[in-house]
Amino acid sequence: MAARPALPDSVLVRVLALLPLRDRLRAARVCRRWQQLAQDRAVWTHVDLSPHRITRRTLWHLVRHRLPDSLRTLRMRGVPRSGRKQRLLSPALLAALRKRCPQLHRLCLTETDLRRVPYESMPASVTTLELSLCDIPDAWFCVSPRVPPPQVRHLAVHSVPTFSDHHLLDVSSQKHLKTLSLCGTYRITDKGIQAAAPHLEELERLILRHCSIGDAAMVFIGRHMKQLRYLEISNAYFLTNRGLAAIVTLEHLETLCLDLYDLVSLGTVIALLQVLPRLNHLKLGGTCFEDELLDKIQENFPHCTISHTP
Repeated sequence: MAARPALPDSVLVRVLALLPLRDRLRAARVCRRWQQLAQDRAVWTHVDLSPHRITRRTLWHLVRHRLPDSLRTLRMRGVPRSGRKQRLLSPALLAALRKRCPQLHRLCLTETDLRRVPYESMPASVTTLELSLCDIPDAWFCVSPRVPPPQVRHLAVHSVPTFSDHHLLDVSSQKHLKTLSLCGTYRITDKGIQAAAPHLEELERLILRHCSIGDAAMVFIGRHMKQLRYLEISNAYFLTNRGLAAIVTLEHLETLCLDLYDLVSLGTVIALLQVLPRLNHLKLGGTCFEDELLDKIQENFPHCTISHTP
């Protein structure tokens, strides 16, 4: 029986790129061919270290010997409130990463202690920064005028209770953001949105979950963030019809996700469908609706897909 032809190198490289970090390293031990393929730059374009609690020493080794100049995405998990020896990142390590990986665009940090890591030490190439369960100091996003800040266009802050109105104002004042996602940041209030909104006029995507906002925040969103294409407001228990009506000015809005409670009527939502010309996806949650009622609304607005999550 004839032997089956071996898979081409291009296919094997794509398969290796999908493997977790440890499996990629193990694959390099299979044979000489696989060792060469496992070192291909395409295999190391996107690296996820977050399943492992690696040490700073291990990370230094990866930066110096493994991560290629083609690296674009890096995910890492540290130790929150860690001691000096346990801290994953340092300005020196980030400087080495910046030099070694000039194409790094997306940096995702989970449970990472950033209290001794200045914001301006982040690689200048990073345009997407995701922080989850991290420790950040009070003025972390406040940078010196003499030091160029990272050119972050997309910022996600999830489950960082210390993230406050002051952080939001500092990061928004840099006027680069296109995407802002805040989840579990209960220190964000109407006053914070009011102060930051004039600096977020180019924002295209806004997600606010479990933030302490109400009608006043929606007024300033509608007044200043007129380039929004995607808006999600979840668990905003103080939002009323007045606040929801304030976003009728968002003429570019394509997707709207809302949790509705007793203070917001379905009639106000229908009024939005009538005046927002580009709205093509409406997702409702919070309050239970009868399927017949939603089907009737869908019939009246066939251009918009309406979905409901009780």
